[in-house]
Amino acid sequence: MTTATLPKHYTDLCALMRTKGTLGSVAALVGWDQETYMPAGGAQARGEQSALLARLVHQHATDQKVGELIVKCEVDSELNNPESEHGANIREMRRDYDKATKLPSDLVANLAQAQSEAQDVWKSARANNDFESFVPALTKVMDLTKEKASCLKTDEHEELYDALLGEYEPGAKATEIAAVFEPLRDRLSAFIAELRDNGTAPRVDFLSREIPVEKQHAFGQEVTAAFGFDYSKGRLDTTTHPFCSGFGPGDTRMTTRYSLTNFPDAIGSTMHECGHGLYEQGIPKDGPFWGTPMTDSISLGIHESQSRMWENMVGRSKAFWTWALPLANKHFDGAFDDIDVETFTKAMNTATPSFIRVESDESTYNLHVMLRFELERAMLRNELAIKDLPEAWNAKFKDFLGLDVPNDATGCLQDVHWSFGLVGYFPTYSLGNLNAAQMWETINEQIPELNDQIARGEFGALLNWTREHIHQHGRRYTASEVIERATGKPLESDPLMRHLESRVRPAYGL
Repeated sequence: MTTATLPKHYTDLCALMRTKGTLGSVAALVGWDQETYMPAGGAQARGEQSALLARLVHQHATDQKVGELIVKCEVDSELNNPESEHGANIREMRRDYDKATKLPSDLVANLAQAQSEAQDVWKSARANNDFESFVPALTKVMDLTKEKASCLKTDEHEELYDALLGEYEPGAKATEIAAVFEPLRDRLSAFIAELRDNGTAPRVDFLSREIPVEKQHAFGQEVTAAFGFDYSKGRLDTTTHPFCSGFGPGDTRMTTRYSLTNFPDAIGSTMHECGHGLYEQGIPKDGPFWGTPMTDSISLGIHESQSRMWENMVGRSKAFWTWALPLANKHFDGAFDDIDVETFTKAMNTATPSFIRVESDESTYNLHVMLRFELERAMLRNELAIKDLPEAWNAKFKDFLGLDVPNDATGCLQDVHWSFGLVGYFPTYSLGNLNAAQMWETINEQIPELNDQIARGEFGALLNWTREHIHQHGRRYTASEVIERATGKPLESDPLMRHLESRVRPAYGL
């Protein structure tokens, strides 16, 4: 069935989805501006703008005409073949419509405004290490988020958390996540203890050498362009908390942050967001179906697999630094001329517990995620009051990572997610690590010369693999189906542990 022969009820439905998608991209652009260039004085008006846009998007998503057209498409046996792209599109539009129609417009608008206002309060609270000032705004967002979860629940016995988790990782359940996380946490803790007790920590002092921000930016742009990010259809800016937004055809925005004396944080964040950006640029958004599920990503766990792959599997490898270290020295006026590739690579593969999730190393990162997952579930179950969050955070941090949190700015205030009501989002980071590691094993089996290519600064084969197996499908398959189709087996944790052991043990002389 060609585009020209598609039935009118389907093309009309796709046209409505395009309008909704365009409105959503405007809302995302407004959010991007708030995080990058908006003056502080614009916060109140921005909250009203965000609320209005959220209401408009929701009205289009729940339009009765959309529901009627979905029904017509569902009874069209030729069109609604579950094995076809159009059949998958209809299936996913039904899921989105059913979810959207459960949410009252007032709730959607109120939550959007509360999130926008809380985001501004969070920035100030974090800067001033003042959690108490954040409590009212966070309480409002969490109360509205609980109300949203209650609307989205599909079963009276279902956890509120499941309803929110399903927004980011469709079909996933909190009990299933916990069943994966708990044994993985034990394995990671034992691995980190072994490194601490038996290994010799690599030299890392040179990583804190002062590198001018503008030089870091230029280096990051050259690296990400080499990865395949198309700067004629995207850009790289700075923000407090790095993120990437794919607004629509030809417009993908990455953000990062810089520290004069923490070059690895900047390049790690930049490569991470580039992974997201490459995914957004690889989804087929051009054409008449923009705004439909086929021009959207599968899940955040899959999205995160792309960012973690480029940040960690590529960006911490010896092959990468064989190419990138000379390039860094060119940009940084020879700042690392005295450091050989072996020494530099070992420094990029440490396993040292630290306070900040986005600055943590690959081995300890998942412990940060698990901590937040447990706190989120406790808040939704009303087992943890917002005002008690710092105390609970600090206790779990000591238990999980063995560190005493010095203040709330480096503790429970460090992440932007809760001010946005993004509850259920954090587990997708660790799912992304698991997905990435399993993909990476398969990629290296299918592209045996990959390390040699990377050492020459050639990333085309890797990008093409992700385009073929992940990006091009939109939401045609579920996350679990994508993983099994790409790797030939269901998701498991062993590949991640094998990956960490292969990188970190040698760095510690084990």
